[in-house]
Amino acid sequence: MEDNQMKAYSGAIKISRWIGGIMLLSLLTFAPLSVSAQCGIDNHAFKSGEFLSYDLYFNWKFIWVKVGSASMSTVMSRYGGQQAWRTSLITRGNNKLDNVFMMRDTLLSYCSEDLSPLYFRKGAREGKRYYVDELWYTYPKNNCHLKMHRIEANGTVKWKETEYQDCVYDMMSIFLRARNFDASTLKEGENIPMPISDARRMSNSWLKYIGKETFKMEGRDEKYRCLVFSFIEREKGKNHELIRFYITDDQNHIPVRLDMFLSFGSAKAFLKGYKGVRSPMTSLEK
Repeated sequence: MEDNQMKAYSGAIKISRWIGGIMLLSLLTFAPLSVSAQCGIDNHAFKSGEFLSYDLYFNWKFIWVKVGSASMSTVMSRYGGQQAWRTSLITRGNNKLDNVFMMRDTLLSYCSEDLSPLYFRKGAREGKRYYVDELWYTYPKNNCHLKMHRIEANGTVKWKETEYQDCVYDMMSIFLRARNFDASTLKEGENIPMPISDARRMSNSWLKYIGKETFKMEGRDEKYRCLVFSFIEREKGKNHELIRFYITDDQNHIPVRLDMFLSFGSAKAFLKGYKGVRSPMTSLEK
């Protein structure tokens, strides 16, 4: 039993790290920021007031068990004296999951109107561990400068600053950006570089376009025409598929299903409900 708990705990950590990426605690005041246009993208996928909710499942011994929920909201707000998108993601394990480990994650992201990242925060309680990641973005001379802050589970505080010539994103801002890709220009098997950073390091990661598929929601009559992507990370010389996700093949590009691949098994997230979407859900078939 102890070994199974350790495996489940390890899996929970991976799930909490990657649910968001795909898929809010402080408002800091700074001088107005000059954002490089090279990191932006036109938004056609969502509007202020969008709310998405998900059910989370683990596969234990070939049985799918509901173990929690997640919700994501996006509103137009202000950051550093300018209009900005504020997106929050909250994941919560239920009593079944709490019996093995506790998962309570809260993520916050601010992006400019053209979706260039400005600020990111993640506060995560995973079992008995609690840690905080923060990122501040500035764009001097068209570079991407990151100021990183991390509070480790043992209370150690770490600060770091680094600068890149290319754009860098976090778990939340990359989600908003990916929803605005023009899939009509993509070819099956095509890779899209997706450099993502937390307060420790930048990962060598990318999206792979798998193609189109019609997905029937579990236990319900709804069918969604979807675009399928795989999120892949290269670590220690090997490629690892972390998440395969299905987004609606319409203007909204809402994730309706996420398959998460863990060391001890697999987990899934299914769209439970939505409101405040920008465009008609033309991908929905009943």
